Amino acid sequence: MAIRARWALVGAAGCTGLLAATWFAAFHVGIVRDADQSMFAGFYDLHSHGAIPRIASFVAPLCNPSPYVYFAAIPVLVALGRGRPRVALAVAMILIGANVTTHWLKPLLAEPRAATLLGGFTTVSPKSWPSGHATAAMSLALSSVIAAPARRRPLVAAVGAVFALAVSYSFLTLGWHFPSDVLGGFLVAAAWALVAVAALRAAESRIPRGAYTSARITVAEALGPLGVAAAGALALAGLVVLSRPHQVLAYAQGHRAFVVGAAAIAAASFALSSAIVLTVRR
Repeated sequence: MAIRARWALVGAAGCTGLLAATWFAAFHVGIVRDADQSMFAGFYDLHSHGAIPRIASFVAPLCNPSPYVYFAAIPVLVALGRGRPRVALAVAMILIGANVTTHWLKPLLAEPRAATLLGGFTTVSPKSWPSGHATAAMSLALSSVIAAPARRRPLVAAVGAVFALAVSYSFLTLGWHFPSDVLGGFLVAAAWALVAVAALRAAESRIPRGAYTSARITVAEALGPLGVAAAGALALAGLVVLSRPHQVLAYAQGHRAFVVGAAAIAAASFALSSAIVLTVRR
């Protein structure tokens, strides 16, 4: 097996280990359970602020079964259009495998969520971990990176990371999930994406030299658009602070766990997208 295929499998195993650790911490470690509730409260309290609930109600359903099935067809068709049937098969494996895995894990790990800091009541279903919407959004983002031409992958990764982040923030604001559910969904998608990359690398290693060509990109080119997207997100957050400094700062001080949770989810989205870009980079 090619060395890069082995590293991709190591990454998939790492994601699986982090997935198990995230579940255990979210359900069985008191300090993490409390932090999860505090983050949930910070997101959910946003639904009473201005246009936020309307925006969230529009963005979150984008990963409902319909229209998601149409979005999911795009990277498969792109790969086929580029004459890459193996890539199309790998993309389909990610999209189906990740979402089926999450669908299987939900009832298997179903457990009432702690709500001691939420007045003893939460809108979140016991079958919420991991998040199906987060899995769907991240698997679409990562499979699109793999399906795209090499020179377009960094830009696709940046757009995908922002998309997964927007969907996740939206359903958290609507009270559908706890933040740990999002991280679980992201890790399921990443594990499947890395397994697919390993399969592609192993298959490509058997192709005679010259039969397969791909553009070379530097690390700076691979991560540049993601850096620009992250900087843009920070700039947007800064504009929000400047437009309503007192309200925003007061909310942040009253919901410090929310600030940490939002930053952690954003970091996970950009980190996983960056990892896939670097893994498939020639």
